[in-house]
Amino acid sequence: MPDIIGDAVDRLITVELRNRAMNHGIIPGIYQAARAEGGGRPLTARAAEALVAAVRPGDPVLLVCGAGYPPEMPNGESDGPPGVAVLARALFWGLKAVPVFVQEAHHAPPVVASSQAAGIMVRDWDLVRERRFGAARFDAPTDQAAVRDWARELIARLRPKAIIAVERLGPNERGVVQYSTGYRPETAVDLAPLFAACAEAGVLSIGIGDNGNEIGFGRIFDFLADFHPYGRNRSPHAHGGACTTVATDILLPTSVSNWGCIGLAAVLAFLLRDPEVLHTPEMEGRIIRACLDAGGWEARYCTTRFLVDGMVGETSMSMVQILAEMVRLNLAAPDRGPAH
Repeated sequence: MPDIIGDAVDRLITVELRNRAMNHGIIPGIYQAARAEGGGRPLTARAAEALVAAVRPGDPVLLVCGAGYPPEMPNGESDGPPGVAVLARALFWGLKAVPVFVQEAHHAPPVVASSQAAGIMVRDWDLVRERRFGAARFDAPTDQAAVRDWARELIARLRPKAIIAVERLGPNERGVVQYSTGYRPETAVDLAPLFAACAEAGVLSIGIGDNGNEIGFGRIFDFLADFHPYGRNRSPHAHGGACTTVATDILLPTSVSNWGCIGLAAVLAFLLRDPEVLHTPEMEGRIIRACLDAGGWEARYCTTRFLVDGMVGETSMSMVQILAEMVRLNLAAPDRGPAH
């Protein structure tokens, strides 16, 4: 049964809706490559099962996002913060885990606002650790030279059981962090050392992204280098290809990174037999608006319009509705009704 619903969820969240001027017609190919590399099973099912196996009540789970940098997007974008908020809610209520948001300080306002809109308050670590009062937050250093030591100290202090990257940009083969069209944000921080520290500590890692430049896609780097429109040295900005070399244990490509989080929450709800682990369409709308109001702008034109990756917010709300129906119907007792 997990593979049945997982396959349906995967198909839904990988339906590509993009303007043809953007990287277009790539998600089906990227998804198939990731699924084959991962053994052939539905990727949301694999990720949800791995979390259920690894995380126990009270365990910290790191949620890492952050795409969009000054001057275009001073606090980041609307794809990423809503997704980690959805996962924080699902982990908190479903697995009784302790969500911990990790990002640079300038990315934090949309993350905190999104989490609060999802009903998960962001509190001091000691309070969260001792009494599971919501989620905690840690900001990464902006000095790249300090990241490696900071990452190791953070993992040693928190001892997380899982780390999930959502729309978190990763470095390419030259160690350069880029947007999906090869443009290099000068102030980007490379958080690959955090994932390396987790790997050394045996922490489960999951990468969710929608273009190939996000942490996790290193699992299929060789494929992407040739397949992606800006793979290898096809970047117009001469910084190497746009695709990252940073891998995670499980890679979940999706049409919109937030949708990957919603899909993962839906499969968690199914596995835990609790439909309320997945939020409602109305809450999805509130989360997106909270993100926008806090500075996580839509990434196409850097405005506060009710958009995520060029799609109206109602599209994401509808995604939640359809996924909720998948969960409800798959959990319902077998019943054909008298007409069948």
